Amino acid sequence: MLRKLFFFLPALLLCSALLGASEHGNSGLRISLLTCGPGYDAIYEVFGHTAVRIIDSERHTDHVYNYGTFDGFQKNFELKFMRGQVMYYLTVQEFNEFMDEYVNAKRTVNEQLLLINDDQKLNLAAFLDWNALPSNKEYKYDFFYDNCSTRIRDLLPHTLDNKFVYGKTLPDVKHYTFRDIINERFYATLWERFGINILLGSRIDRVMSDKDIMFLPDYLMKGLAGATLNGQPVAAKSELILPGGPAAPVPLNQPFILTLCLCILTITGLSVKKLKLLGKIMSTTLLAVTGLLGCLILVMWFGTSHGGCHDNFNLLWLLPTNLIIAFANPKGNPRYALIGLCFILITILLHVFGIQQLLLLEFSPLLLALAYIYGSIYRNSRIKPIANA
Repeated sequence: MLRKLFFFLPALLLCSALLGASEHGNSGLRISLLTCGPGYDAIYEVFGHTAVRIIDSERHTDHVYNYGTFDGFQKNFELKFMRGQVMYYLTVQEFNEFMDEYVNAKRTVNEQLLLINDDQKLNLAAFLDWNALPSNKEYKYDFFYDNCSTRIRDLLPHTLDNKFVYGKTLPDVKHYTFRDIINERFYATLWERFGINILLGSRIDRVMSDKDIMFLPDYLMKGLAGATLNGQPVAAKSELILPGGPAAPVPLNQPFILTLCLCILTITGLSVKKLKLLGKIMSTTLLAVTGLLGCLILVMWFGTSHGGCHDNFNLLWLLPTNLIIAFANPKGNPRYALIGLCFILITILLHVFGIQQLLLLEFSPLLLALAYIYGSIYRNSRIKPIANA
């Protein structure tokens, strides 16, 4: 028995050494992609996160390269964030420190080991170290086109080989737009979804390519799963290294309930003579609110660097001039009422033809209420006062 054990132990140690060498290579590096599941404590957590992990067995280090870092305590942070001028940067963290955040938040973490050779590992690690230097680490964040996921999406072909090809990510049965993805991901945070659909314009309604959709970490993980380099797989099968908590439940659709109630109150107040005061209050309120939202759209379109806020045709029904009309004499504006009705019709046509999609369930009551207000203004302006006998 002892003799068998004497021969078995060296063989076991040899196998372990060979397995370690195949994973780390002669360079001593083990590189993997970390994909973190969504969170619901902050708006930016809904889409998940991605980072690169590098274990150096020679230096005994385990680091995570994280492109999703920003300084929330910088001067005028809120104003800079509003204007799209917040700078993100690449940081290098200890793996355990990185994971602590996701353990506490009960968010999933998956790991994909990169099946690349030593030279490719060294190139990738050298680029990340260079990119993490104080003079190189900052970049101007763009949610759709330049974020933690797109940075890693683009650096892999750049540092590995021009024969690197990502796998297919989009399903064949559906044409996804950026807005489709946003509405899917905000299923549990409906007020945020409501506001985002108001402020984001027609640019996010174009159909995405396989590359475009990898702005989301889980689609980057999917693209990497099918990726090849010189015809060989680039990544091992994804491994769940941190199980998360249950998915957030679908809440009551409060935005729809609110807009439906506003619509019912407006139409009732404008239709029933005894509730004339209610009709006036609701008309003034809706015109003022839509006018303010229209002003906000203008600010986000022309006063910020958020590309997704440009070309926003919600401006056709959220008219900034409604703010003036709300407190003017509405009976004297039949032409304005007709223009408002025409703009609502154009808005619906833009939705039908896919130029700019509406959050149809929540926005429809508002569109109907506004149409009724414009119709009431036009009708009242056409009623001639009866002369005294």
